[in-house]
Amino acid sequence: MRKELLIALAVVLAGCTVPSFGGSDHPETPTGEDAIGYENGYWYDDPVSVTTGDGLNESEREAVVARTMARVEQVRDLEFKDSVPVSVISRAEYQNRSGGNGSGGSSRPQDPWNDQVWEALLLIGEDSGSSEEIDNTLSTTVQGYYSPSRDEIVIVSPTETPQIDRRTLSHELVHALQDQHFGLNGSAKTQDTQLSRQGVTEGEANYVRILYERRCGDGWGCIALPDRTNSGGSSDDGDGGSQEPSYNEGLFTVLYQPYVTGPRFVDQMRSDGGWGAVDELHDDFPDSTEQVLHPDKYPDEKPVNVSVTDRSSDEWSRFDHDPVGDTVGETSIYAMMYHNGQVEADRYSYESDISAGWGGDLVVPYRNGSGGYGYVWETRWDTEEDAREFEQAYRAALTEEHDASQPRSNVYVVPEDDQFNDAFRVVRSGKTVRIVNGPTVGDLDDIHQQAGS
Repeated sequence: MRKELLIALAVVLAGCTVPSFGGSDHPETPTGEDAIGYENGYWYDDPVSVTTGDGLNESEREAVVARTMARVEQVRDLEFKDSVPVSVISRAEYQNRSGGNGSGGSSRPQDPWNDQVWEALLLIGEDSGSSEEIDNTLSTTVQGYYSPSRDEIVIVSPTETPQIDRRTLSHELVHALQDQHFGLNGSAKTQDTQLSRQGVTEGEANYVRILYERRCGDGWGCIALPDRTNSGGSSDDGDGGSQEPSYNEGLFTVLYQPYVTGPRFVDQMRSDGGWGAVDELHDDFPDSTEQVLHPDKYPDEKPVNVSVTDRSSDEWSRFDHDPVGDTVGETSIYAMMYHNGQVEADRYSYESDISAGWGGDLVVPYRNGSGGYGYVWETRWDTEEDAREFEQAYRAALTEEHDASQPRSNVYVVPEDDQFNDAFRVVRSGKTVRIVNGPTVGDLDDIHQQAGS
């Protein structure tokens, strides 16, 4: 799904007619049945006569979609096999469909297993569920999406008058192109591999969109961008405004990573091996966000396979869940440290000394029969110094950001008025840092008995 920062734009759209730019180096119609750069009667450099200020009627929309498909083909050097239906809905309609309408409901079922994963990252606390937070964040930031099951694109209009943002359309058309050639129905089992796959799919879509936009300023006539000034969204970037975002910023930083660093990864692959190398990524996705963030580590530097031995008492048990635990990866750890005051960097750089030495991890959620939850999070680092750096930063996040007390040397307690009110045990051994979490200090050994005790 398409997610973008909501950046205020100052573009006047009323009644513009788009002219043609650039010369043609192709026949009036393709010599064969079709050609790259030609779709549904439009070449990539043909003009379209539309007025965008009052929205697009059916014929205008068909013209814009056809020419955008032709342009995506021209940029990506890949032919669409089929046409792609495109519809436009309002933000309110999208929120009603997704359940993220601020009503407190969610289209997703409650997921206490995933709640523990996000709690481990100190990004979603106990006062809200991960399903609700994800829905609310996406409902505010998604600009459109391509549905592989329906083979269609839905654009979320940035304005009350239904309009199409050409950037969103070109991005989603790349997903349709990917689906027609490589398929988009695969799944990944961990948070980190979900994000690393998106580093290819979303990264390629944003990469093509960026190349497309450059042509708009260099020879192509392009429809004007919608004016988002009064779109009702909130912003924390771009215009220096002071509005508080209405979504979970830490969660968004995690979800947004494929859109930011994915294009750099794809560009590196294309520089090394052309579009053929990008095609091959769809059969050989990166194994971790570490590889997307650091393309020189793809494909050889594999994540460490981390396992956690079950040392719980009879009162606590793991979830009946496959897999039993989740790997959150370098991106999520970066976001955790950034939003818990331990990283001073450009938020969207996704680079920090604390997260850079990640080697592997596993969060295993637990529960008891009284409605209590906890987890064991084991992280593995490239060097002992990397592990020590993470350990110190995590301890600092607990005490500095969440006012944790420290009743024993490795044990912390976050107070009741904090959303992460729990007990934590943080222990480092060589390159490994293990964090055990439970409702009280007394629960920690019941969730994970320390070795030798």
